[in-house]
Amino acid sequence: MEKILIVGGGYAGFYTAWGLEKKLRRGEAEVTLVDPHGYMTYQPFLPEVTAGSIEARHVMVSLRRHLRRTTIVAGHTTSIDHAHRTATVRTNDGALREIGYDTIVVTAGAVTRTFPVPGIEQEAIGLKHVEEAVAIRDRLLTAFDHAALLPPGPERRRLLTVTVVGGGFTGVEVFGELLSLATSLLRAYPELSRDDLAFHLVDANDRILPEVTDKPGRWVVRHLERRGARVHLGTQVVSAADGRIMLSTGESYGNGLLVWAAGNASNPVVARNTDLPVDERGLVRVRADLRVGTDDAPVAHAWAAGDNAAVPDLAAPVPGARTVPNAQHAVRQGRLLAKNLVADLRGKQPRQYLHHSLGTVATLGIGQGIFQYRRLVITGFLAWLMHRGYHVLAVPTWERKVRVLLVWVSAMFFGRDIIPLATVQRPRAAFLAGGDPFAGVDGERPELSVVRDAS
Repeated sequence: MEKILIVGGGYAGFYTAWGLEKKLRRGEAEVTLVDPHGYMTYQPFLPEVTAGSIEARHVMVSLRRHLRRTTIVAGHTTSIDHAHRTATVRTNDGALREIGYDTIVVTAGAVTRTFPVPGIEQEAIGLKHVEEAVAIRDRLLTAFDHAALLPPGPERRRLLTVTVVGGGFTGVEVFGELLSLATSLLRAYPELSRDDLAFHLVDANDRILPEVTDKPGRWVVRHLERRGARVHLGTQVVSAADGRIMLSTGESYGNGLLVWAAGNASNPVVARNTDLPVDERGLVRVRADLRVGTDDAPVAHAWAAGDNAAVPDLAAPVPGARTVPNAQHAVRQGRLLAKNLVADLRGKQPRQYLHHSLGTVATLGIGQGIFQYRRLVITGFLAWLMHRGYHVLAVPTWERKVRVLLVWVSAMFFGRDIIPLATVQRPRAAFLAGGDPFAGVDGERPELSVVRDAS
């Protein structure tokens, strides 16, 4: 049988494997998918996970549960040698393993783009994985608990200061959701006031949300500022060391939570550890039909899609444009890729990828959103409903749709759950410390042991 290897189980990889299971005849091909997590994360829901509007597990789709005819290998692909049709995988138990294949599908996705800024490695949390979203939520809820024990002053304000770096959709959505969560939490903490909160959105460009036009982007800035936030445009974070944010404008302030959402960088496996052709950004070069290579020099038995691929955008008016890295494209590319793989296997002609945008929609917190389709712009509650409606339809499997809907309905009556579970990250702490889950092995409470100068 034809051996098909899929590298990565994100949108494009999951939908490719899912489509192959539906379209391949029994015995026609053997499909293997390599991914370290064992689940696909529906990333557009991560901002709502940070705000407690969606349960963390409900944004994850189990690979083993839904890909029953696909061999799942839990591990990271470290290199691809297409000339010899082998991929090297470091499995989650640390062992190195070579996997042979006849056809490869590269859907490894992208990684968070970072810069050599002091303190980023120690302080920042990204937002590409559900574990990061849960950590952000728990960090903010725990900060409220600690701040309520302190008198008004710089340390209380530092704990309740949130900085989000990145003005794309991910950064703006998580910023709006966290601001909504923090504002609503004040009702449960009478010791705290709105003046104790400080929210900063920082972006190096002179505008946010590049996917929308200028006027809606300016509306979002004004909307966030009316809610008490500060938006720093044309500004960079030059240091985040020791719990202090220093901006390129010279401004400096104490900070409690730093979320890094400054865009995507090429996956290192694709950019540096493969003999497949890549462009200057480290993305796999693909044709419009998602085959690796160019029209003049196609690479046999190699395909790619999603955030790690430079896919030509045939719907764009500008020649040479590439599709933007978002879920709308990755899902549709994965579906087409499954069809093209089957067509190629059966000696038929693959189809080119052509998708006209359905518009852009973003949540800015409970009851607030923005939607744009060409010249049509909708803001406020209706846009927020459109955001929820679109994404509950887009999240794969009916089981996940129903679970998400049930959480939303319950939140309408009972509100969001505001219980932090920060100690989950140290499950043995209480056992080792005689029953105190907040204590370290030496008996200290690490979350309270360091009080930084926030003046």
